[in-house]
Amino acid sequence: MLSSRQRRAIRLVIHFVAPYRWHAVGALLALIVTAGITLSMGQGIRLLVDKGFMTQSPHMLNQSIGLFLLLVLGLAVGTFVRFYLVSWIGERVVADIRRQVFNHLIGLHPGFYENNRSSEIQSRLTTDTTLLQSVIGSSLSLFLRNSLMVIGGVVLLFITNPKLTSIVVVALPLVLSPILIFGRRVRSLSRQSQDRIADVGSYVAEALTQIKTVQAYNHQQQDQQRFAQTVEGAFATARKRILQRAWLITLVISLVLGAVGVMLWVGGMDVIAGRITGGELAAFVFYSLVVGSAVGTLSEVIGELQQAAGAAERISELLQSKSQIVAPDSGLQVLPERVEGNVRLEDVYFSYPSRPESFAIAGLSLTINAGETLALVGPSGAGKSTLFDLLLRFYDPQQGQILLEGRPVQQLDPHDLRRCFALVSQTPALFFGTVEDNIRYGNPQATDAQVEAAARIAHAHDFILQMPQGYKTHLGDGGQGLSGGQRQRLAIARALLVDAPILLLDEATSALDAQSEHLIQEALPSLMKGRTTLVIAHRLATVQNADRIAVMDQGKLVAVGTHAQLIASNPLYARLAALQFNTADS
Repeated sequence: MLSSRQRRAIRLVIHFVAPYRWHAVGALLALIVTAGITLSMGQGIRLLVDKGFMTQSPHMLNQSIGLFLLLVLGLAVGTFVRFYLVSWIGERVVADIRRQVFNHLIGLHPGFYENNRSSEIQSRLTTDTTLLQSVIGSSLSLFLRNSLMVIGGVVLLFITNPKLTSIVVVALPLVLSPILIFGRRVRSLSRQSQDRIADVGSYVAEALTQIKTVQAYNHQQQDQQRFAQTVEGAFATARKRILQRAWLITLVISLVLGAVGVMLWVGGMDVIAGRITGGELAAFVFYSLVVGSAVGTLSEVIGELQQAAGAAERISELLQSKSQIVAPDSGLQVLPERVEGNVRLEDVYFSYPSRPESFAIAGLSLTINAGETLALVGPSGAGKSTLFDLLLRFYDPQQGQILLEGRPVQQLDPHDLRRCFALVSQTPALFFGTVEDNIRYGNPQATDAQVEAAARIAHAHDFILQMPQGYKTHLGDGGQGLSGGQRQRLAIARALLVDAPILLLDEATSALDAQSEHLIQEALPSLMKGRTTLVIAHRLATVQNADRIAVMDQGKLVAVGTHAQLIASNPLYARLAALQFNTADS
């Protein structure tokens, strides 16, 4: 009896194969034809022995050889068609699976990745789909072909000699029983093996992504030891799986060839006694070997199919994951093409899924007017960056609501909402590609002139021109090779090019040197003009330029006002100003 997960895995494969049903039908027909030709060769051997060799007639021998060669030609053509179509389906289906899984993953809410390692998901997307490709493009075909060979071979064995066939029939349950017994164990171990392989891939991705930190803390030896433990864990699980499959194959071969030996002895005695011809015995031996090898192949392929079932289960689990941040099924509201930038938070409470017991935002109510520059200040952990996550609807609050232009953000399509924002984070994300690709990331249709204009405003143009190929220069993963200030300026240029009505600047100048910061500060007024701007900042210049300052502490809004008002009225802000802004004399 198949489990629900196994049924889901089978449905997954059928779903992806269905669009190519005619290719599958062609492959199946070619498979049936080749299996039929292979089985027909037994009769060709019988004719070759009885009509060719035994009659000592050159004419009969020529006819027998001609028929045999005709069967060989048909088998070659059928095998070509079968191999091409089956391999094509395997590659095509896996390409479709990878694309659909990636499209699904990239739409899942960020909270999903709090509880699931992205490197393990990457392993599922690569290792598991490669295994599926191997099975769909090879092993499944072998399974079907050898199943036909077993069925057809047994039928022809009965036709050729019922007496000898009884030996094979008695041996068949002995062969099938270990397949069923060991198959269950192999299936369970295959799933575990795939999980351990994913652990290996996850650890490699994590260590190499953070290679500078690893080496800066001389952590190589500890990482080597931990990785060795992970690898050994994967090997131990694989060894158990291999041992089960080895026992399975050994038992099948022993039982099959033992039955063939007994059959040869009985058949040989019948030929000597004249009860059957030598050609009949030769045909029977051929069919017995075909059935025996087919059963042996099935025992191996079933192990691979069990592995593939585990891989399909894991991929199906990913596709079953639902994003919690989606457009509403009913009551969908649409924003105008260009919003003014009015934002309001009403008694918002929010806690992260991984820390449900503590609120990152607690009872926050705040109105941000269109075109206003609002600075958010407060100690680390006050909830400033969390507020940006909620505005971008990476998460939904547990209580309260956020409104953009008077519309609750949960009644908006996330794509419609996010086009209104341009984000510059504290640690800017750059991607593998050229400099201009990274600047153009939020606006792929931007012209070269627009890209350059944005870079100039962000004061990135000069250092870009000093790079080997200028704007065509390829960056490493995460912008490796660039300084923190250079990465930040590219991120600012990217935000400029999006031309969104609301800017979110999360410590946007924190990684800049004094000169670059000065240049950015000069550019910020023109950047913010006509836009609603929210700034998380610890720098005095940015805070003093803001229309209002909101002071946050432990997820709560404790005060709102201008710099001068808050210095005089709010002890927390006055302390932060003295410590972080160097304004003890203010």
